[in-house]
Amino acid sequence: MPSVFTHPIPALALAAGLGRNVVPPRLAVVTVIAAVLPDLDVASFAFGVRYAENLGHRGLSHSLVFALAVAALAFLAAPLLRAGRITAFLAVLFAMLSHILLDAATTGGLGVAFFWPFDGTRYFLPWRPIAVSPFSPEAFLSEWGLRVILSELRWVWAPCFIFALSGITVRRSARLLGRNRLR
Repeated sequence: MPSVFTHPIPALALAAGLGRNVVPPRLAVVTVIAAVLPDLDVASFAFGVRYAENLGHRGLSHSLVFALAVAALAFLAAPLLRAGRITAFLAVLFAMLSHILLDAATTGGLGVAFFWPFDGTRYFLPWRPIAVSPFSPEAFLSEWGLRVILSELRWVWAPCFIFALSGITVRRSARLLGRNRLR
């Protein structure tokens, strides 16, 4: 999996790039939570659930069905999030899918159960540029952790930063152009 620091980045970039008129702050917070939610499955290790089982890491919580279910909850909660229902659904679905796809783009693990409960097979993307993150903090503070951070900066953080900055620039330019037309 990418590191815990990286999973929220696409959701944050979406919120920053589209702006608070599209992704209100409450919805932005929920998208960040949704982006890390699938990895709560690591708690199953404490209950003796093995990695490769459906309830194990990258199992049902990394499936399209789970992503759609969480997005459906956002659809229902949209008024509390001060967002439109479709916007809430799509933003949370984006956050969940970004997590699943990032995990499928890593160099390790057993793959992702995209199609659970219909198919428990674990899949990777054909292109896997992101170094898999270690589970332990000690291993993360090693050369392995440095390789992970460098690959995440290149393949996730940089493109997300460009998207967010582009959206901010377009919105600011549009505001400036609008002001100049009024003069």
